Amino acid sequence: MVTPTAKMPRAKYLNRLMNKQINPGNGNDSREVAICANLEEVSRQAARTFEALANEAVEQRGRFTVCLSGGSTPRQTYALLAEEPLRSTVPWDAVHIFWGDERVVPLDQPDNHYRMTTDILFSKVPIPAENIHRMQVEIGSPVEAAAAYEAMLKSFFDLAPGELPRFDLIILGMGADAHMASLFPGTAALNDERLVADNYVPKLNAFRLTLTLPVLNHARNIMFLVSGVSKADAFHAVQNHSMRTDLPASLLCPTEGRVYWVVDQDAASKLQSSMSTSSSEALAQ
Repeated sequence: MVTPTAKMPRAKYLNRLMNKQINPGNGNDSREVAICANLEEVSRQAARTFEALANEAVEQRGRFTVCLSGGSTPRQTYALLAEEPLRSTVPWDAVHIFWGDERVVPLDQPDNHYRMTTDILFSKVPIPAENIHRMQVEIGSPVEAAAAYEAMLKSFFDLAPGELPRFDLIILGMGADAHMASLFPGTAALNDERLVADNYVPKLNAFRLTLTLPVLNHARNIMFLVSGVSKADAFHAVQNHSMRTDLPASLLCPTEGRVYWVVDQDAASKLQSSMSTSSSEALAQ
């Protein structure tokens, strides 16, 4: 495993860890893609990247602001962060947790993102309770909950009118329809200029709270975790097209940030054969 040392500064370590494995065919040079053997390896690399970015942010700015994702793919990443050695090497007292989206379901439901992350991660690491900034879906209607989370973000980041929060890291998954956070194809939030939207998703017949594209595109680092053959068509399409509203993940194009895709071989199975690929085993040497 590569680890930062006095001879390998953390910035160089991050470059090695997230070494570009594929040149995307969509003309977006802010994207870097690493192909891993399986979800276990995706999770290991994601957890190590979280730790490296956290320490870098704390060294440079005194805190680490990160948006987490729900769903099944990041569960192993969160479990690894709760175990040694990462439990002791992440500066948890300076980590501030936010969410990219949340389901409008009660807190005691297992598909509530905050509930899932608490069970797997927060209950096992020494993070101060006041550093966890969840989306409070229970405080009223979806529009009221979205407005409350936006107000909290403006206060925490001390934003002037028109300014956007700048997260150190946003972790995202991607659905088989190329949705990210709760920005689904054809939904109103894709064009929303608020920081946080209450997004109705017809295919789910449900509201979701979600950060909007302007916020996502303002992050310093975005890390997608993608696993499974069911994501292969969407992943191939996103890597070969940009700025397509029917492929929400293709709309990420940060002007001053990086987009890292950490994917397993099943999800990457339909990439064009002309792309130059290499094993991510080199990242662990």
